[in-house]
Amino acid sequence: MSENKQPTGTVTFNSEELRRENIREVLKNVEAALVERGYSAINQLAGYLISNDPAYISSHNNARSVIQSVERHEIIEELVRFYLEENK
Repeated sequence: MSENKQPTGTVTFNSEELRRENIREVLKNVEAALVERGYSAINQLAGYLISNDPAYISSHNNARSVIQSVERHEIIEELVRFYLEENK
């Protein structure tokens, strides 16, 4: 009988990268829901981020709950980080 042994090692993950990926997915999903309903995703998301009023985000496809699952300041930080990194 042959034993199939896999090397064992420590699996690491970057929690910051996971958090950032989650924010990107939230924004993509909310954008898709807003566009499906005929809204300008940029205008609606900007209104939400400026005012913290969830009424800017449609409840279509649970988008309002999804956007509120992430802290607003974290979304803003990710947007600024992305913009600055892409425009170096």
